[in-house]
Amino acid sequence: MKPACNVATLIERSFTERLMRQRNVSGNTIASYRDTFRLLFMFAQVRLRKSPSALTLADLDATFIGAFLTDLEVRRGASAKTRNLRLTAIRSFFRFVSFEEPAHSALIQRVLAIPSKRHDKRQVHFPTRPEIEAVLAAPDRTTWLGGRDHTLLLVAAQTGLRLSELTGLDRDAVHLGSGAHVRCVGKGRKERTTPLTTLARCALQAWLKEPLRKGATALFPNVHGGRLSADSVQSLLGKHVRVAHKSCPSLKAKSVSPHVLRHSAAMGLLQAGVDCSVIGAVARS
Repeated sequence: MKPACNVATLIERSFTERLMRQRNVSGNTIASYRDTFRLLFMFAQVRLRKSPSALTLADLDATFIGAFLTDLEVRRGASAKTRNLRLTAIRSFFRFVSFEEPAHSALIQRVLAIPSKRHDKRQVHFPTRPEIEAVLAAPDRTTWLGGRDHTLLLVAAQTGLRLSELTGLDRDAVHLGSGAHVRCVGKGRKERTTPLTTLARCALQAWLKEPLRKGATALFPNVHGGRLSADSVQSLLGKHVRVAHKSCPSLKAKSVSPHVLRHSAAMGLLQAGVDCSVIGAVARS
């Protein structure tokens, strides 16, 4: 098989040529697509016993992609919505490949024909203030990890920042003086500032005094100094929610995700008397 059909090479070109140069997509989209292929490579390592550099297009047929999507739902517990987002990234790659490797059109078309999964839009039961407080109290703040997790979740619950915005924050994006706020790049690459509550400002003030991990620039780094992935934040939140169940049993009946925390912040603004149109404008920015 020709070297051009090596999957790793094609994926690299799809990112640099299609996503970055031609479509000029946001960093958040790049990160989402990157995570999709990271998971796909891990699945291929187990199922095919092949490293990413050894994969060819013939390996990524519709049967394999279908098995990968099923694995996401069954073993990793991904929702139908998350499964569809991963499929979107895969389709983008195969559309690029359809122009690069027309000899593989039959395989490509079968993959592109994999349907999205329909899913019901569930009514979301937002956590109450006591439930949010129980989650925020769960991390052990005497440790570095606990301090990071508490501050991250507090900022998420009180600012309504998107998950990608939280993980993308750098230390120098925080302003703790008069008019305390954080600067972030949101949807559509629009930069905006988000005010900080007194509680969030105090928590960030304490967190920024913690020693840097390996010269990290990220506001909420992992233990190696790099940025937290979306999966890592989902995992740490789930861990603290399970701890919070002990002191707040009502949490067991609710699904608490970073996205739910974002909407809880909006509910807090609504209860504080902020106009719905203002909240909507902030949510879309």
